[in-house]
Amino acid sequence: MALAVALGCALAVPLRAEEVGRVGVDWTGNDIVIDAFDDPKVQGVTCHVAYFDRSVIDRLKQGNWFEDPSNGAISCERTGPVVLGDIARGPKGESVFSERRSLIFKSLRVTRIYDERAQTLIYLTHAAELVEGSAKMSISTVPLYDGSDVR
Repeated sequence: MALAVALGCALAVPLRAEEVGRVGVDWTGNDIVIDAFDDPKVQGVTCHVAYFDRSVIDRLKQGNWFEDPSNGAISCERTGPVVLGDIARGPKGESVFSERRSLIFKSLRVTRIYDERAQTLIYLTHAAELVEGSAKMSISTVPLYDGSDVR
């Protein structure tokens, strides 16, 4: 069962991810889930986010019922002609996806940053925690040129 997608910050557009894959990793029922979502402000870009989904058995065994690891991986690709909408163009970018990884304190987020000089969209998946930050991250880039001029 896919976890409900929630807004990570006020700037995020309401977004639902579609579960496209689930791989069992152990006998307790822990899974790696792969969700897909289209960038809400960039037509022609789809991202896939993989994350760990803890089973009921593992939650009971570990004792921390309400928390999942915030590790995640991301890959974003052009899936059609790219049309930039009204996106944030500053170095902090903007949140495009957020999914809770604990009851209150932790979420897995995807932030989009536009590198105007390189004409590339950067998608960063990272943990956001209320109490302390995390170095867990993954990055994917989508060039906005079509590559036909590459020699």
